[in-house]
Amino acid sequence: MKKIILSFLIAIAIFNFSFAQNADSTSVKPVYQAEREKINDLVHTKLKVSFDFAKSQMAGEAWVTLKPHFYPVQSVTLDAKGMLIHKVSRDGKSLKYDYDGNKLIIKLENIYVKDEEYTLHIVYTARPEEVTQEGSAAITSAKGLYFVDPLETDPDKPTQIWTQGETESSSCWFPTIDSPNQKTSEEIYMTVPNKYVTLSNGLLESQTDNGDGTRTDYWNFDKKHAPYLFFMGVGEFSIVKDTWNDIAVDYYVEKEYEPYAKEIFGNTPEMITFFSELTGVKYPWQKYAQIVCRDYVSGAMENTTAVIHAENANQTTGQLIDENTWENTIAHELFHHWFGDLVTAESWSNLSVNESFANYSEYLWQEHKYGKDYADAHRYDDLQGYYMGGNESKNLVRFHYSSREDMFDAVSYNKGGGILHMLRNYLGDRAFFAGLKEYLTTNKYKTGEAHQLRLALEEVSGKDLNPFFNQWYFNSGHPKLNVSYIYNDEGKSVTVLIKQTTDKLFDFPLAIDVYENDVVERYNVTIKNKEEKFTFKYKTKPQLINVDADKILLAQIKDEKSIDNYIYQYTMKSANYLDRRKAIEILAADQDNKESYKTLTKALNDNYYGLRILALDKIDVSKDKGVLKMVEKLATTDDKTLVRSKAINILGGLSDTKYADVFKDAMESKSYSVKSNAIAALYKIDKRTAIDKAISITNPIDKKGMVNGLLEVYINERLTQEMPFIADKIISGLFFNQDPKVQALYGQAFQWIATSDNVKATQIMVDDFVAKAEQFKKYGADAIIKQMLQQVQVGKEQLNSSNKDELIAIVKKGIAAIK
Repeated sequence: MKKIILSFLIAIAIFNFSFAQNADSTSVKPVYQAEREKINDLVHTKLKVSFDFAKSQMAGEAWVTLKPHFYPVQSVTLDAKGMLIHKVSRDGKSLKYDYDGNKLIIKLENIYVKDEEYTLHIVYTARPEEVTQEGSAAITSAKGLYFVDPLETDPDKPTQIWTQGETESSSCWFPTIDSPNQKTSEEIYMTVPNKYVTLSNGLLESQTDNGDGTRTDYWNFDKKHAPYLFFMGVGEFSIVKDTWNDIAVDYYVEKEYEPYAKEIFGNTPEMITFFSELTGVKYPWQKYAQIVCRDYVSGAMENTTAVIHAENANQTTGQLIDENTWENTIAHELFHHWFGDLVTAESWSNLSVNESFANYSEYLWQEHKYGKDYADAHRYDDLQGYYMGGNESKNLVRFHYSSREDMFDAVSYNKGGGILHMLRNYLGDRAFFAGLKEYLTTNKYKTGEAHQLRLALEEVSGKDLNPFFNQWYFNSGHPKLNVSYIYNDEGKSVTVLIKQTTDKLFDFPLAIDVYENDVVERYNVTIKNKEEKFTFKYKTKPQLINVDADKILLAQIKDEKSIDNYIYQYTMKSANYLDRRKAIEILAADQDNKESYKTLTKALNDNYYGLRILALDKIDVSKDKGVLKMVEKLATTDDKTLVRSKAINILGGLSDTKYADVFKDAMESKSYSVKSNAIAALYKIDKRTAIDKAISITNPIDKKGMVNGLLEVYINERLTQEMPFIADKIISGLFFNQDPKVQALYGQAFQWIATSDNVKATQIMVDDFVAKAEQFKKYGADAIIKQMLQQVQVGKEQLNSSNKDELIAIVKKGIAAIK
């Protein structure tokens, strides 16, 4: 599963709900969450399904083959949520059963013993709208089966059907033992209207025209995987074909995104090669397909051979030229095909062996494809998500939680990936990746847990890893360190003081680099106690002492370095991304210091574009005309459009007409971010040209890509014809955008629409508010959004308009819908 798509952390930061509120129920509940007992084992699942679009229901037949796990059985309990059960039989003979809407308990006609297989035939109707289980922040709904615009009433949405099985929602659309420690092969016969294409696990073996406007597609998956990985997708998709080692690699996208599918997903074959070679385990499945669906309830999902992506994956050249914002997700879901699909967490408590690896795959791919700076920048952002707060009481492997959905958090994902990074460093690359191969090979098509991972790594490395796993996997928190220095100029020595400021003490190795006359010497030490002191001799006072020199440790460190230390830290040849980033942040707070400012100007030309952007964001351009010339050069010639975009944003803030040509030229760029900031910048100095340009942009995709720049023009000029376009972006703009200036613009947009008599815009905004309230209800969004709609109602009540009653009715209906 895509790592929270930031929705979990963002929702908490945005809606002012601390992670700790939710953690209370996950970390202190004295309930041991055991692996589900295996009484019967799934062997094979055969399904025949058809869809009732009018009712958003599915007619199904299931042939479920099982066998006793060990002890003899005379009954079997299947998960079947919200269904109508019409008949249960075996070999044509009806069987007695009890059904409570969630569990289907079937009385078998005989006693079956270990390894004796039997097949049940169940005729049923899946009714996803009757399912009552709740989702989570990572997976915002748990109905299992979803119909998108089934009655074709929304002109802005295609009709689609898709499924979402994780955590235990596959049992909302077929009877099964819905547990990650079960494995089954499968085959599905899907009957759909002829105009639709289908996607499922495995291979499309046949298609049969039924002669009544429908077609039956037969999908066959002959390997074993967990029930939550079953998938069906239905809709009008273009299929863009690719290959890897003679297996199909297909991209299912809506027609308008067909020209961009290979730009979005085209690195997939290279990723498969990379991960196959890295793990030493060749990609183990029959095909690899990816589909982009509307209204998806998460970011993406690793359904075996049939990955589903949210529509956020849809991008065009104007966005992709800046960056493929979905590439990490593509890598994440692919790596799950080893960690999660091939070897599956035996229980949700052990989710780390799925999600921590998928999280870390993003780092591995970026490091391979784009270099270490890219990867380290991504890891930095990831760990900030973990450090946001409220996570410190949670173990990575967690046997006590309130809901299995609570496992999908920044500990299982972000922290877990950071722990794997430390483990890789501790073992070395050869041992680490050889250990992963051992783990995958030993447990393929079965389940895994943290202990099995440990044993595999120990088998290869010869090291006892119990201390590491006890501290990082089966315990909580992370080190917080205060680092200070005492220099003895007479004795030519420096003492490094390291204090752990948490109540819990951590034990870990630490690399300390001492730079003397541009020569570095490394000291490897171990931190065990509350306070540690390490004294190093020198001939010339060190230019820098770099604690955690490779920036491997998952820790928050306060370091009492001098400004001179940070200047050297940025400029030294061996400075990694985190060294340079920290130096930029510290020096930016001391720009009156000439050397600090000079170093910041150097950062404007940093080799990594992300740090060029950071330097642009931090530097005070008013201090030096030469710096303004550097910014102008970045705005016009930098090889990264995101840097050009940021530089244009900086120049735009000066409202200086001498940059008009820079902005006008930038509006001809292919990059949406460049054009967006250019329009906003030009609007400050040449409104007429900016307005004309904004009005000329009519393609919805182009407008969406440039929305932040267009917003200022639309709002300030009160372009009412653009209200509907803006209306469904208010919540996302206010809550999910991290730029305060952009947030303020969306605040103005909210007030504008709230006090307008535009019926269409009001309806769109209210509908989106209601949808977001439901999506993030678990974290209190419903209460906040309801208050916002009540403000809208007040605005509408003060109108003097013929539409007043209709507008008030729309808002009241929206408020009532938020329960």
